[in-house]
Amino acid sequence: MDVSFFDLGIDPSLVRVLEEQGISEPFEVQREAIPDAMLGNDICCRAPTGSGKTLAFGLPLITRTLRADPEFPTSLILSPTRELAEQISKVLTPLAAAFDLEVLAIYGGVPYGRQRKALSRGTDIVVACPGRLLDLLDHGALSLEDVGTVVLDEADRMADMGFMEPVCDILDRCAPNRQTVLFSATLDDEVGELVDNYLQNPTTIEVGPKEVSMDSMEHFFWLMKNSMKPGIASEVIRKCGRTVVFCRTRRGVDRVGDEMVEQGISVATLHGGLDQRKRDRAMSKFVEGRCMALIATDVAARGIDVEGINCVIHYDPPENGKAYKHRSGRTARAGSTGTVISLVQNPQKKMCNGIQRDVGIFVKFTPPDFNDLPKYNVEYIPPSRHKEKPRKPKRDAKRSRYHNKSSRRQDDRRSKRGSNPRGGRPTGKRHHPRGNKRRGRS
Repeated sequence: MDVSFFDLGIDPSLVRVLEEQGISEPFEVQREAIPDAMLGNDICCRAPTGSGKTLAFGLPLITRTLRADPEFPTSLILSPTRELAEQISKVLTPLAAAFDLEVLAIYGGVPYGRQRKALSRGTDIVVACPGRLLDLLDHGALSLEDVGTVVLDEADRMADMGFMEPVCDILDRCAPNRQTVLFSATLDDEVGELVDNYLQNPTTIEVGPKEVSMDSMEHFFWLMKNSMKPGIASEVIRKCGRTVVFCRTRRGVDRVGDEMVEQGISVATLHGGLDQRKRDRAMSKFVEGRCMALIATDVAARGIDVEGINCVIHYDPPENGKAYKHRSGRTARAGSTGTVISLVQNPQKKMCNGIQRDVGIFVKFTPPDFNDLPKYNVEYIPPSRHKEKPRKPKRDAKRSRYHNKSSRRQDDRRSKRGSNPRGGRPTGKRHHPRGNKRRGRS
């Protein structure tokens, strides 16, 4: 017998929103987690990215969230990356609206003022990255004393990124009798310690395989000179279509992005050095299928859950087997297969052999052979040759033109006035309007 969201205890108004989005049947992780979450129990859930966990924790959280006072949110979701925080916020916002609840995403790369203003108006559910949240806490922009439910999403990635100490600091500031819900791809090491120290008699749920299955992917280790990489990578993208290309550094991402465009490939680039507007634009471009490849660093790509990625290219070798799994796991989602290609220079063979041992695969090092690649139905998207001009220089240029005209007019007036030193100089005081700040809900 099929189980519906209504059967799981989800409010009819939320069920209607889901149905309007074409979501009618719960996934396994939702069937397993929602009943205990609705009861207010602590939950420790191992589930892979893309399994449907946002609704698994989001629906009960919305149901149990109380209306918040200004600067005192009542529910908190912690995320390892800005991209994931934004994704969670977009999923939950229309659902929360059914209960007249406000959702706010908090992360770095955007002005503090906007986030502080939203908190001062009153935000019920906060979706936050640990670093920016701590900054706002330390500046008195909000308090976590009223938080009744905390969700830790992708806890393993927060551990990998060195966020465990900030996460513990945040948990210590929440209400002691709160509900704590943790989702992670693994439950060992630091994540296991977090569970032991901060969850009270949690219900343990395990969904899907314990690790990303390397068997669902075809692995290639192609030997080549460094100068061959741009041409090889671009041809792979042409044949495989939707591809994520990993580089080790921000500079490498920018360089490879330029190289791919020169090769006639449309790409989006993503790394921590970009401001949030550019990161959002890059993700939208890739998600909406307006480019063929996403060029990214490891950290920037973590938490990205995009369907239909056919291929992963390790343009630069990953640091270790764990990183290889994280990167490669962008493809072969939801039972599909995928292609993983490592571009290897001769001095890197020893390191790559170690990665293969860590991962549990054995693949020969061979010259590139495109005939070995699976056949994909690929739509070629040419790169845009139009380069967007930065806004700031544009404004400066206008100011410069105005200044030049003004200077010329002033010189003309001076020549007519002769040597009068006071002529043409404006007098008077500048007026600075004072705005009144309003507090409370709008």
